[in-house]
Amino acid sequence: MPVQITIIGLGQVGASIGLALAAHKDSVLCVGHDKDFSIERAAQQRGAVDKTEHNLPKAVRDARLVLLALPVHQVRETLEFIAPDLMKGAVVVDTSPLKSEVASWARDILPEGCYYAGLVPTIAAEFLQEAGKGLDSAKAGLFKDSIFLVDAPAGTPGSVLESVTNLVKLIGANIMISDIDESDGLMTSTYLLPQLVSAALLNATINQPGWKEARKVAERSFHAATSVQDDPETLQMLSLQNRENAMRALNTMISSLVELRDDIEDGNIDALNKHLQDAHKGREEWLNDRFLATWADKKAPPLEKTPLKERLFGTMLGKSPKDKK
Repeated sequence: MPVQITIIGLGQVGASIGLALAAHKDSVLCVGHDKDFSIERAAQQRGAVDKTEHNLPKAVRDARLVLLALPVHQVRETLEFIAPDLMKGAVVVDTSPLKSEVASWARDILPEGCYYAGLVPTIAAEFLQEAGKGLDSAKAGLFKDSIFLVDAPAGTPGSVLESVTNLVKLIGANIMISDIDESDGLMTSTYLLPQLVSAALLNATINQPGWKEARKVAERSFHAATSVQDDPETLQMLSLQNRENAMRALNTMISSLVELRDDIEDGNIDALNKHLQDAHKGREEWLNDRFLATWADKKAPPLEKTPLKERLFGTMLGKSPKDKK
């Protein structure tokens, strides 16, 4: 009998994971839930889930793994809502970019015998320039050969981490095990900071007297620098939940801007050229590495040595789906 995985939130991330898992229908049953009925129906029609369940407690009741692909401001309420109906041994995984606060909620809310682990998915390099976030932008190969950060609170059983890492491999991605503090530090620099800088750029332009005319000629560079942002509620919550990391990243950014300002003010051609050349070279090297994925472990042993369901959930499969907490 297939193992049930319930995906809550059928936007780009949740639906793409479901589409990737569709290749394993003989062993995985994907149940989908979204607060929007129409998105549930569309996701099932696209094959992102095998079936949908709009009643959230029923959606998670028989799930070995529950994947929360939600904005962070919806995670706590969802954990509180599903906790009473989780089966014993269930693993709850979220895809929020920053984890410290979510891990704290999971510790306080999940019942004894259920476990939390964090995933931070990154999309494949070929899709970096695509800005979509909804179901329409979901793809089975969205995460192929990319890196997923996998982290969990101290004391999490090894079998839980093994289940989560094997799930990532089924999606077609590679794994980087991290602790929560390290993961949050990395994502503050590469996920949160660019969005805060984008917000600062917008506020430094659209609120200025010249914007009425400037907006008529703003084009590619302005669009690229301001195009990717979470909704304000999510961005605010992520910033305040990770205040220390956010302050550190912003201070580093401010220092870099001050150096550029001073070079321009002083007319220091050599220093300004070095700063700009270093930035250009660094981006080129990053993009090259990202496309080549030279850090990925291409020699990892194949997973086919044991049955898929056993790889996913190991000894937990010995427990009845009705074995509640």
